[in-house]
Amino acid sequence: MKKITNGSSNRFKNVLFLIFATVFSNAVFAINGEKYAMNLPKGVTEFSNTVYGLHMIVLWICIIIGVLVFGAMFYSIFAHRKSKGVKAAQFTHSTTAEIIWTVIPILILVVIAFPATEALIKMEAPSDADGNRVEMEMTVKVTGYQWKWKYDYLGEDVSFMSSLSEKSNEARQLNSNIDPESVENYLLDVDKPLVIPVNTNIRILLTSNDVIHSWWVPSFGWKRDAIPGYVNEAWTNVPEVGIYRGQCAELCGKDHGFMPVVVEVKSKADYAIWLTEQKELAAKAKDKDNIEWTKEDLMSQGKKVYNSSCATCHQASGKGLPPAFPALDGNELVNAAMEEQIKTVVFGREGTAMSAFGSMLSDSDIAAAITYTRNSWSNTVKDTVQPADIKKVKE
Repeated sequence: MKKITNGSSNRFKNVLFLIFATVFSNAVFAINGEKYAMNLPKGVTEFSNTVYGLHMIVLWICIIIGVLVFGAMFYSIFAHRKSKGVKAAQFTHSTTAEIIWTVIPILILVVIAFPATEALIKMEAPSDADGNRVEMEMTVKVTGYQWKWKYDYLGEDVSFMSSLSEKSNEARQLNSNIDPESVENYLLDVDKPLVIPVNTNIRILLTSNDVIHSWWVPSFGWKRDAIPGYVNEAWTNVPEVGIYRGQCAELCGKDHGFMPVVVEVKSKADYAIWLTEQKELAAKAKDKDNIEWTKEDLMSQGKKVYNSSCATCHQASGKGLPPAFPALDGNELVNAAMEEQIKTVVFGREGTAMSAFGSMLSDSDIAAAITYTRNSWSNTVKDTVQPADIKKVKE
């Protein structure tokens, strides 16, 4: 009987310690969360600060409730224990108690509802200090693919894909000799970030080409689902120049963890320069689709395209991850007539994870990637595919 009593006493002490530690740590992190990096981050946008303020209100309410409830419970256990001869009151109903524990939570919820509703309204319909709706200055369409993002700057004729950076992609693959810890921003870096100007109201339209994705940058204070056949809308205004990182927040498939989001915020002058450069690159890309490439140029460009768009599934070695992602090294389709491989790359393959790259990549990039696969590893075709061949299949 003594062992049982001691065991119960020890368990009770452990419970007390855990409760005290939880309440104390929440209070410390609430006061100095930035230093300990355990609290919800404030973020960089005005809206993210609003969310942080709402979070702190709710957190303090929870801490106060916790202190009062557990304080009353511990006092009752100590002051009315059996060893003092106290006998439990015998009753089955208390109207007063029921009114109290119904009214107080309702009042708490009402108090929380006002700032929460204000935050939701600000998220959906931004307004100035006078309550007037703020007009958007530019619009970016974000499309989710397995497993990359496509950014279209509406009205600017600028569009590009954003994929996991080559270094991160190499380091995360099986049998890689690269230490992930040696890669800066491992799995949180991309080859082409979304670039936006500072202090600009930006509308962001989100959709998906295949499955449900979710575009999330914690510093902006919100996330939005990208759903096939549906367009979600969000907005942001970033007041500080810098680089902000996030990732897909929806379990979108096998390589969900390799789908980061990177936003680079530039000054308005630097953004104007960048936008001009992108328009020039877009014009050159169109020209590249109308010329005949040398085999050397196709192989060089094809390796870059393959590593950024194909190696995620088929591996840099071409060995793939069968059965979901077949090896391209020695693959029957790769070593057959080029037209069938072009159709597979351009239109995808229904019922598999093979995406349709016809809307993601330019004709020259597709031609280069296919040429690279047909001339690499143990493949024996050794021919070349030109942008004109891709255009012919699309027609």
